[in-house]
Amino acid sequence: MKTPLAIATILTLGTAAALAGEAQVKLKEAPGVEKVRANCVACHSLDYIPLNSPFLDQKGWEAVVAKMTKAFGAPIKAEDAAPIADYLASNYGKK
Repeated sequence: MKTPLAIATILTLGTAAALAGEAQVKLKEAPGVEKVRANCVACHSLDYIPLNSPFLDQKGWEAVVAKMTKAFGAPIKAEDAAPIADYLASNYGKK
């Protein structure tokens, strides 16, 4: 069984490797951006956000956040899910 430290190390190294050679995505400064930065990059690069923004509205971003937590096990606190989805929909949602 893997320890929490081992899992955190693997995630950190995996994220660093995924970000190597990529330009840093600059997220729009708005309420909720810190929750997005703190939670989303633990599993994937932030380029996922603008890449999917043409396709997702409020309900779509809510579904993405739910999928990340329920299907993929993202360690997003329940109270952070709505602010993250709101930030994504407000700043990167389909109009």
